[in-house]
Amino acid sequence: MAQRILVVDDEEPIRELVASYLRDDGYLVEQAGDGQKAVERIQRSGDIDLILLDIRMPGLDGIEALREIRRVSDTYVIMLTAAAEETDRLIGLSVGADDYITKPFSPREVVARVKAVLRRSRESGVAERGTPALRFAGIVIDIDEYTVVVVDDDHDVEIDLTALQFKLLRTLAESPGRVFARHQLIERVWGRDFYGEDRIVDVHIGNLRKALGDDVSAPRFIATVRGVGYRFVATPSETQDSM
Repeated sequence: MAQRILVVDDEEPIRELVASYLRDDGYLVEQAGDGQKAVERIQRSGDIDLILLDIRMPGLDGIEALREIRRVSDTYVIMLTAAAEETDRLIGLSVGADDYITKPFSPREVVARVKAVLRRSRESGVAERGTPALRFAGIVIDIDEYTVVVVDDDHDVEIDLTALQFKLLRTLAESPGRVFARHQLIERVWGRDFYGEDRIVDVHIGNLRKALGDDVSAPRFIATVRGVGYRFVATPSETQDSM
């Protein structure tokens, strides 16, 4: 089944050009001319596989649109940003973007990036039935059910993570104590064909910590190794499934 892309940009010539290249590559393409229309489309139906979302738009801009989209969907989002607007890129990543492309860009680059992100989506969505849950003091990561439960004061709280956050957490937790450099996490989570900066790892680790309620100054789960990267520090549970 062909995958469906939503292209959101207030400049119609850009939308049409990108859409034509995506259609030529076999994707189903829809368009929206502003952030509000994009939000309404996602709220209406969850059948969009990826959104190309411009940041600088009149009315509801891309950042605010992404915040609204993330309330109802973890659909993959690639932000379209001006080359000089680094702050926009970081804010976009912090509110849930998966990748970004800087303007000006070639339509072929857009198609390549879309393919790369959707390939990661397929790979991370492959069910590995029978994979043991990862059990640690204070947290259980169920690979089969795609769930994360944090235990606080004898209360179990299921944590809502995006697909990317789950894959990042799983990567760290499957090798507890191992220090992962940023480039290693990018290769495992984003893939070797990721084009962006390694700062994306810091942003998503920050979002993951916030979701888990983890304190960076006294981490229960993810510790920063200064100048290197990150490691998973929770103690394996005595009830850890055999692996």
